[in-house]
Order: sequence, then structure tokens, then C-alpha cells
Amino acid sequence: MKTIDSISFKGKRALIRVDFNVPLNDRLQITDDSRMRAAVPTIKKILEDGGSVILMSHLGRPKEGPEDKFSLRHLKEHLGKLLGRDILFADDCIGESAKKLSAGLKPGDVLLLENLRFYKEETKGDKEFAGKLSELADVYVNDAFGTAHRAHASTTIVAGFFPDNKVFGYIMANELASIDKVLHDTKKPYVAIIGGAKVSTKIDVIENLLQKADEIIIGGGMMFTFIKAQGGKIGKSMCEDDYLETARNILARAREKGVKIHIPVDAVVADEFSNDANTKQVSSDNIQEELLGLDIGSESIKKFSSIIEKAKTILWNGPMGVFEMSNFANGTKAIADAIVSATGKGAFSLVGGGDSVAAINQFGLEEKVSYVSTGGGALLEYMEGKILPGVQAINE
Repeated sequence: MKTIDSISFKGKRALIRVDFNVPLNDRLQITDDSRMRAAVPTIKKILEDGGSVILMSHLGRPKEGPEDKFSLRHLKEHLGKLLGRDILFADDCIGESAKKLSAGLKPGDVLLLENLRFYKEETKGDKEFAGKLSELADVYVNDAFGTAHRAHASTTIVAGFFPDNKVFGYIMANELASIDKVLHDTKKPYVAIIGGAKVSTKIDVIENLLQKADEIIIGGGMMFTFIKAQGGKIGKSMCEDDYLETARNILARAREKGVKIHIPVDAVVADEFSNDANTKQVSSDNIQEELLGLDIGSESIKKFSSIIEKAKTILWNGPMGVFEMSNFANGTKAIADAIVSATGKGAFSLVGGGDSVAAINQFGLEEKVSYVSTGGGALLEYMEGKILPGVQAINE
């Protein structure tokens, strides 16, 4: 793996693809800077080498060219605080200001480019657009794992203009090393916890896990598709009827391979989708018609926690319930606690996927697991066994 540790950046300008797609509030203030903080070690290494840095990223989904609410200038001040220096800003990622400012960079300088997606050429993977980006620097660094599954101009195409000077930043290197641990270098028993709303978005991940995991725990809204597939009554709970046969096939293949799939035996149900709803705990396969399941129950928590705490390798992708509502967060919090406990006993634990990361952060446990992945779609595709264009572009 070619990382930034393999070269010296002294006197060089590094074009870094970062993922600064951070949430902003109504006053255009950053509400979660974790993606920016994660990029700091890569930036600092290059500056300490005696190099200069040009940062490029997207922010939001602008529809028709520049929109002020999606401008990266809103990140400039906070980035300066994180790096302890003034930040230069180019109001166009490939225009005259970008060319002029990049040409005048001195060692230690940091230049932030305007939103890449103000140009449609970015998401189209346009070669001419990528070429203009490449003219700004001497070395290309990809440190945006969250966008590595997209063959965009700044994540993939631009690397072709740096045949001998393209490397991974620390985020990318750590992501790939950590995911490879749960894909290839697994210590047994290997327990995968898959949750979230829909089976349809996780089929390929589960199929891939059947080749590697010893036990798979299913939770979240997708559990009800599995329960209904086996003849259970799920009331008004979320269910993908088009995937009942798929769920049955997954269960059959797991039996053939000797992989244990665990489905919740009880659930916390409510009379409406609200934190103020009336709730009770029932058997997960016998839910009354007017009720819907919004979390796993106490028996499932006890069983799942026991399985997780004996694991040596743990993957967690997807919450157990609607953890954003306090009355339905218990299952997700208990699973997080069990993962922390197992990690403390020496297990390797990888938490990935937007909702799982939000949950582990909400509970303040992100420092107590082995690795928290920044990639959502990229993580899932890599775990499905797909080749990520952003990764391949550096490795070629």
C-alpha cells in the first residue's frame, strides 16, 4: 500500500482529496467536525515534511452550479483553528484564483479549494476537469474513503495524471487495513452484527459474510422481514415483502455453511412511530396487527450480548432499533456496550455505516472500540467484495 509515509513532501505541493462533507446548521455553522479532524494527521505530516497542501472536497449536493450554502468558505475559519494557521481560499476549484494561489504556495501553506461539485464534470468523472485539478500540484493524495466507491474526477480520474506520485493518506490507509482485518485476517469467533431498516441494502454484505463469519446477528427494521419470512406475525412493523424469499434463501445457505444467524426473539413495540407512544415488550413473531416493532427486547439483548462478548473479531453495521428516540435506544446501546466489553478483552471491533457511527458517537463510546469507519457506501461496497475505483486508482 502506497501511503504518505513512503515519500518526502519537502518543497512539494500536495493535492489532497479530503471528505469535508460535514453537516451545517441554519446559520451555516459546522455541527459535527469529525471528518475534518480525521484529516488533520495527513495534512500535518505533509506540512511537517516541508510541503504545502491544497485541499479539495465536495459539500452537500448542489444542483445547478455554485450555491452559497454549499460553499467551502464556511469551513475555512474552523479548519484554521484545527491546523493552527491561516488558510488560503480559492473561490473556484479550477479557475484563475486556484491557479494563482497554488503557484504561489510556500512550505507550510494550506489552500482550500471551492466545492468540487459546483462543476457537474466532477461527478461525471470528466478527464479534462481532472486534468485542470492536477495542474495545481506535484503529488496526489487520496484521503477520502467515504467517496472511494465513486469514480469521480477528484477521487479517481485525477490519479491518472500522477503516475509516479499518488498515495493514500492516513484515513484511507487505516480504513483499508481495518476493513481487511474483518474481511481476511479474522480471529475466531467472528461475529457480525447487521442492523438498519432494510434487508435490500444489506443482501450482498450478508452473502459475503456467510463465507467468513461464524455468527451473524440481525437487528433493526430488517429483522421483521426475516421473521415474516418464517411465518411470524409482525403487525405494522417495517417489512420488505419483495425480499421474503431472499431472507429464506439466506437462512438456508447459512444452515448449509454452518453459520449461525440470530434473529431477535422479542421486541419493544409501540402503537405509533413516536417517542411518546405507548410501548410494551412482546415476542417478536407475535406482534398485534395495530402495533409496530421499534427495538429489540431484553431477552434478545441478553442473548446477543453473551455472543458478542465471546467474540475475537466483531463487525457492527446498523443499529438494533430507532436509537434516535430515547425509548427505543436500549437495544442499540446494549449492543454497543457488549462490543466495548469484548474489545476490552482483546477483540478487534470495527464499527461502520452512518447510523452505527452516529450511535457509537451518541453514546460516547467511539474511543472504546478498535476502529470507527468514516465510510458508508464505500464500506458496504468494499465488504461486498467490490473493487473501489478510488482505491484501484492509487494501486494501479
